[in-house]
Amino acid sequence: MQYFKLHLIRHGLTRGNLEGRYIGGGTDLPLCSEGRAQLQALTEQFAYPAAGVVFTSPLLRAVQTAEILYPGVRTIELQDLREMNFGVFEGRTVAELAKDPAFAAWMDPASATVPAGAESRAAFAARTGGLLMKLFEFMIKSHIQEAACITHGGVIMNMLARHALPQRRPEDWMTDPGCGYSLRLDTAMWMRDHLAEAYDIAPHGYLDGVEEEG
Repeated sequence: MQYFKLHLIRHGLTRGNLEGRYIGGGTDLPLCSEGRAQLQALTEQFAYPAAGVVFTSPLLRAVQTAEILYPGVRTIELQDLREMNFGVFEGRTVAELAKDPAFAAWMDPASATVPAGAESRAAFAARTGGLLMKLFEFMIKSHIQEAACITHGGVIMNMLARHALPQRRPEDWMTDPGCGYSLRLDTAMWMRDHLAEAYDIAPHGYLDGVEEEG
């Protein structure tokens, strides 16, 4: 059986991440020094899977992560791999927003509230939900057996909740910076089920110690 493999990896840390700020598609921060150091440490301690091509969000933090993890590998920037735009909440911390009734309404999963200048949950789901199968389709038609995708936490969670096995809620697919999931499918799975199997953590071995303790 011939598998096509795609490795979804979250970008490295930015200063905004360290400060606990909402950093979405409307904020284009670079990796911070701590983020670069963390990625370098991961490459030295663990084995990142091979990739014939790297799909990446056009945002700087994703592009820079791709350059560190996959130097010299051809990259393809895709606008749809951008993180959700948080509008007026971009760059602000939870502490700053705690007394904002608009923020409280937005945090309610049942609410249809959309912050000013933000992307709605429905629009974000429509933009990112089908991306996983589109990437695999490109790989199959281009005869690319293995690829990586450097993107954002929200994008990864949404893609996997829609088209990955085992079936999980979006929040159950959260991942650390510089880490993610390895997926595979064959042409039959792609044509029949439109589902991919999440078969490993990326980089390989990252959670081995945690899994043993649990």
